[in-house]
Amino acid sequence: MATASSQLSKKRGAQKSQPKVVTYSWKGVNRDGRRTSGELRGVSSAEIRAQLKAQGVIPKNVRKKSAPLFKSEKKIKPMDIAMVTRQVATMLAAGVPIVTTLELLGKGHEKPKMRELLATIVNDVQSGIPLSEALRPHRLYFDELYVDLVAAGEHSGSLDAVFDRIATYREKSEALKSKIKKAMFYPASVVIVAVIVTALLLLFVVPQFETIFQGFGAELPAFTQIVVNLSRWLQSSWYIFVIAIIAAVWGFRRAHRNSQLFRDKIDEIILKIPLIGEILHKGAMAKFARTLATTFAAGVPLIDGLESAAGASGNAVYKKAVLNIRTEVMSGMQMNVAMRTTGLFPDMMIQMVMIGEESGSLDSMLNKVANIYEMQVDDAVDGLSSLIEPIMMVVIGTVVGGLIVAMYLPIFQLGNVVGGG
Repeated sequence: MATASSQLSKKRGAQKSQPKVVTYSWKGVNRDGRRTSGELRGVSSAEIRAQLKAQGVIPKNVRKKSAPLFKSEKKIKPMDIAMVTRQVATMLAAGVPIVTTLELLGKGHEKPKMRELLATIVNDVQSGIPLSEALRPHRLYFDELYVDLVAAGEHSGSLDAVFDRIATYREKSEALKSKIKKAMFYPASVVIVAVIVTALLLLFVVPQFETIFQGFGAELPAFTQIVVNLSRWLQSSWYIFVIAIIAAVWGFRRAHRNSQLFRDKIDEIILKIPLIGEILHKGAMAKFARTLATTFAAGVPLIDGLESAAGASGNAVYKKAVLNIRTEVMSGMQMNVAMRTTGLFPDMMIQMVMIGEESGSLDSMLNKVANIYEMQVDDAVDGLSSLIEPIMMVVIGTVVGGLIVAMYLPIFQLGNVVGGG
């Protein structure tokens, strides 16, 4: 390990001293005498001219491509890593060597950052460093679970099968994550729309009615007076309202980033939210089952797999429960029994784990469990999507209707007085 680390540090130093490869735009004349143009990457204009001459093009103008005024370089997303992993698995299964595979994928990728990342990994592997150790420094893109699975594949000589399992795991995880985000987005959108509609009515509509009310010369109903006072406050102190919202969002993000206790409490609270909590429960169980199935099938010991599954569950409540299961399994207890003691997992899941343990097909059973809960999450999100539209209509209708009633109450009362007179 020390040798690999020293080789890696030497390689990093060598890379820093190498000239930077940039993009050049060029114009020239081809063999047929026709004008042509394009872009090439190289370290100097002389290198680009040499490349063009080798292709039979007479270069007329070669210059470094200027960076755009507002640079928006595309970031590497988790789904990009999942797609590259799937491509690696496919090419390895076809018999293409790992270095050639990474080189081809790096040269053909559309994102410059991904090209740089794969080029760095290729250089490290070519210098004699194992692929798992070449991936380890890039923790932002390849987590501990990813690296450990690759290391297990290297030791067992089944790197293609391991990459196939990792690709499936990443694809399923990202799809599940997307569905859970979608489920969280809908309630937030209802609240935001309701707040915006209320603020617009209080700022622009209620003042118009207040002008009319001033000519009545009578005391306003209590409900109307509350709305008018709220409108006056918002008009004079709207900046306080905006600052309060910004401060609340900033304070929440800061506390969530810096306090583990706060994050754990939030994870516990959101599991109790109606509809949303049920989706998050099923999502956490699907992540746990999928992660444990992937690690176990790749040859990772169950104890280590449970540790990875705890971190991958995505919720502090489930993480604590899985770590407790790990402790019980280390003491000799069967996993299904340890799962039952937590009181968190349903009987169906525990029964399937028990069958998997007894039949020696735990990875297969866990995959089936993950498929079941992923389908349930999908159905729940679709149900929430169809339910949220009438909920939004009810919420916004209640807000708007309440304000309209408050504004018309004095007019109704005035009509009654006039009619009675």
